Amino acid sequence: MTKRLLYTMFALLTGLSTVLSGCVPILVAGAVGGTALVATDRRSVGAQADDEAIELKISNNIGAGYGDRVHVNVTSYNGIVLLTGEVPTQDLIGAIAEIARTTAKVRRVHNELTAGPVASFGSRSNDSYITSKVKARFVEANKTFSATHVKVVTERQVVYLLGLVRREEGDAAAQIAATTSGVVRVVKLFEYLN
Repeated sequence: MTKRLLYTMFALLTGLSTVLSGCVPILVAGAVGGTALVATDRRSVGAQADDEAIELKISNNIGAGYGDRVHVNVTSYNGIVLLTGEVPTQDLIGAIAEIARTTAKVRRVHNELTAGPVASFGSRSNDSYITSKVKARFVEANKTFSATHVKVVTERQVVYLLGLVRREEGDAAAQIAATTSGVVRVVKLFEYLN
């Protein structure tokens, strides 16, 4: 994020302070925290924006075509897309993967969709809880690698790890994830720097 953009955001937030009085400190803290994450990410700012756009495009196209019949999570990291979730038939697995493959700036697709009923709210909540436990353990292990370099996605208690890492960082992250309670399997989808 450029200094000019930061100053513009700060000026905008300061100007809103008369209207939002108590909310401004929260907004400023959020903007500063977001800037810190952008700065420590190994992807370029452009690649981060591309990943957000890829996720949105694929999700919108899946939603337009299949609606509530499917539960598909789309994660993009440096143009590498991970599809997780459930679809009603085996045929839809390939059709949804094709939507992802043909989206601009997608470099590769890892299709981990399964055919079957949509996961329950309880199952999804458990997956979110597992993700938060893995991320918390990454923060504790910050001497080994930066938690901001590894993206964690959990589906059906399987943890998928994405990121731009050195091999030793990826191995450390996978070891931490594998020894986190509730995790049944770890899948490394890293791009290695060495």
